[in-house]
Amino acid sequence: MFTRNNKLSTAAMILMVAGMVVSFSSLILAENKPVGDAYPLDYCLVTGEKLGSMGDPVKYDHNGREIKLCCAGCTGEFKKNADKYIGQLDSIIIEQQLPFYPLETCVVSGEKFGGEMGEPVNTVHNNRLVRFCCNMCTKTFAKDPAVYISKLDSAVVAAQKDAYPLQTCVISGGKLGSMGDPVDYVYGNRLVRFCCGGCVDGFNANPMAGLAKIDAALAPKKDVKQPKVEKKDKSG
Repeated sequence: MFTRNNKLSTAAMILMVAGMVVSFSSLILAENKPVGDAYPLDYCLVTGEKLGSMGDPVKYDHNGREIKLCCAGCTGEFKKNADKYIGQLDSIIIEQQLPFYPLETCVVSGEKFGGEMGEPVNTVHNNRLVRFCCNMCTKTFAKDPAVYISKLDSAVVAAQKDAYPLQTCVISGGKLGSMGDPVDYVYGNRLVRFCCGGCVDGFNANPMAGLAKIDAALAPKKDVKQPKVEKKDKSG
């Protein structure tokens, strides 16, 4: 028979194991949760199909990077050829973000790009383009990416805030400033401004839609055709 002390010891052991399981589960979830920018395409890397055309997209965590696929069937193919698809994605990200990159200097060393250091090293970190003066700086960055991403975010806001083309939130449509100070958010080396923090998740669910509104506002307005004025005949 179990004594009272035995029962207490057993109960304590169960609680301890349960606590360990909860802690371990939390650790797994924390490690698997993607960090960095949301997936920057509106189509599946494997099939090329538009996301949403086959039901809700499937989110896949690749080493902390968010990837979205058109269906569960693409997950196996992506895993099998991950290097190929990540290489394609990185090339697209560099092309997308390069025109908006705010710095002409290395985010680690502060050295100006070009010159004796040669061409900048373009690296994609968690779906974000980061440029370095040399490969040595990529190793320094890898030791504490958050510090340098924060510096990059500040540079994006400083470079793009004054020219931001919208007075309304890309998610709610509410006027910026109507709910307190606008929230400045950096995605893909671009500034996106929200009326409140609650709109950030809505943007990340479909970043391309939000960026399209900013691009439309940035696009030069087409020249308005002036009405033709008929010339009067002065001869008579």
